[in-house]
Amino acid sequence: MQKQRPKHLDLPKIRLPLPGVVSILHRVSGAAMFLALPLVIWLLQGTLSSAETFDCYKSAVGNPLVKVILLGLLWSFMHHASAGVRFLFLDMHKGTELQAARATAKAVLVVSLGLTAVVGAIVW
Repeated sequence: MQKQRPKHLDLPKIRLPLPGVVSILHRVSGAAMFLALPLVIWLLQGTLSSAETFDCYKSAVGNPLVKVILLGLLWSFMHHASAGVRFLFLDMHKGTELQAARATAKAVLVVSLGLTAVVGAIVW
């Protein structure tokens, strides 16, 4: 008996489970932080060089678009760190059961968004 397999994959209809979404977001957040390194280094240089470059830094960071980008990088860091701790526990075979994996995936999302909101409110 031959199995009926789909001839094409309809990607918008495929639902990834929450632990899979957290895993993909972990990779995306790591790539985002890596790609944003030149911006972060330029901003760090602007805070340390001289008074003129610090004024340039302040004007650049005052731009709402830059603030949104920095807030996204802050979320990226918080999510990557939270998911990294989750994956360390998974590597030690803790929380590998289905319910625990789903609960820790939800916790990663809640913690990363919560920490981003708190730190973002403090910084800005």
